[in-house]
Amino acid sequence: MRLVFSGAAHEVTGSCHYLEVGASKFLVDCGMEQGVNIYENVEPPVPWSDIQFVLLTHAHIDHVGMLPYIYARGFKGRVIATNATCDLCNIMLKDSAHIQEMDAEWKNRKARRAGRPEVPPLYEMNDALGVLEHFEGYNYDEVVEVNDEVSIRFTDIGHLLGSASIEIWMKEDGVEKKIVFSGDIGNFNKPLIRDPIYTKEADYAVIESTYGDRFHQKGKNHISELVRIVQETLDRGGNVVIPAFAVGRTQELLYYFRQIKSQHLIHGHDNFEVYVDSPLAVEATHVFKENQAECYDEETRELVEEGINPIAFPGLKLSVTSDESININFDAKPKVIISASGMCDAGRIRHHLKHNLWRKECTVIFAGYQAVGTIGRTLVDGAKEVKLFGESIDVEAHIEILHDISGHADQNGLLTWALAFEKKPQQFFVVHGNDDVCDRFAELLTEKTGVPAKAPFSGSEFDLIKGVWVRETAGIPIPAKSAPAKKASGVFARLLAAGERLMGVIRRNEGGANKDLAKFADQINALCDKWDR
Repeated sequence: MRLVFSGAAHEVTGSCHYLEVGASKFLVDCGMEQGVNIYENVEPPVPWSDIQFVLLTHAHIDHVGMLPYIYARGFKGRVIATNATCDLCNIMLKDSAHIQEMDAEWKNRKARRAGRPEVPPLYEMNDALGVLEHFEGYNYDEVVEVNDEVSIRFTDIGHLLGSASIEIWMKEDGVEKKIVFSGDIGNFNKPLIRDPIYTKEADYAVIESTYGDRFHQKGKNHISELVRIVQETLDRGGNVVIPAFAVGRTQELLYYFRQIKSQHLIHGHDNFEVYVDSPLAVEATHVFKENQAECYDEETRELVEEGINPIAFPGLKLSVTSDESININFDAKPKVIISASGMCDAGRIRHHLKHNLWRKECTVIFAGYQAVGTIGRTLVDGAKEVKLFGESIDVEAHIEILHDISGHADQNGLLTWALAFEKKPQQFFVVHGNDDVCDRFAELLTEKTGVPAKAPFSGSEFDLIKGVWVRETAGIPIPAKSAPAKKASGVFARLLAAGERLMGVIRRNEGGANKDLAKFADQINALCDKWDR
């Protein structure tokens, strides 16, 4: 019974943890790294084809974005999540695959002109569609017997529609242990979704630490902030541009704007329009509505029972097609534009920044975390010029930040989750935080709970029966210029993964009928004859 740390170890993105319980080999999350990462991620100790199932905490790409990648390399197991997470992944993984294909095509056009070799996308649409066939959705609080060795339960953790902490009961050689993965713990008093629900007992707990060194301001009134910014901008004749994550943040903003509209808080611009310019955000908004019974908080459900759509209002415009998106900036009337991606590193938001950043009368509002290395972070840090589509754009627009609108719990919220255990875990594992934050929060966790806490690096391994570290690794810094080389070898890596899967199939057929095994061997040899050149 072992736990091996792979992604989001001393880093904020790319969550991935490998567990082995008896014959069961599985992952908790399979996320994509985003922004700048400083350490190499060690892949799980078995081929992707040996992974039998993946448990998902929620649908953000840094927790699910590599599922099509491992599917393309042999994973054909089950993907188990809450119903809402399954619904969101159905749109987010397809969107991610589209981005991978478009980015590769853009890079390859440049490569062809420069005489450089082309690079494949990280994965393709067929990979996303393939892995989505393996999803299974379950309700919150439902105990799911995955197999004879593993049972699980999803608990609402209040971070995103469908987000969950995961309780895992494990059995091996007559020994039973329970481990809990916090997932991303939600902030308190968020619109639409419920506050985090806590777990009472565990032998081990894996806890995130995104904001392990930060404190949210209590009583922050985001509606009054939005009213001030929108009023000032519309009075100047400018547009309000809001880069927002298509899933979660966009719907929260719509909730706020519905209140602003219904209470007539903007003066002199009663009919101002709010555009949501993101096909993904439009689809996600529909998913929110479909999952309102299980996921909405009490206040939002009361609105629904009164016949009020909590994320719709007069003047809301949903932009889906490219032509609709282009026309937004050809309309001179001042307006609010909400568009993805939230960190400005992809999507239609870049076009809106190109049209509005240089205008003194406009405002760009950041309403979420901006990772180092993204355009969003560059603007938040005060850049006077940014490059978009190869063109330098002067930053003349007002840059505003909606502080503490985060979907992540702050240090107090994280400690509240950890202290809620009535039966204390014997060990905390701290993940999903910046390098120094992980270590500092682990020290604080030990001080506050009296339970040993450690922030492992990728590749570290823990024996869950003996309660000891089998291997403790140091962080392996990413060498300069390693990423392009890794991408260039992506197709060959896929071929190697297929070979590993083939070996696994061969081993599992040991003891089969001689006639069948002979036919299998002939098929493999014929394939080798074709390619052995």
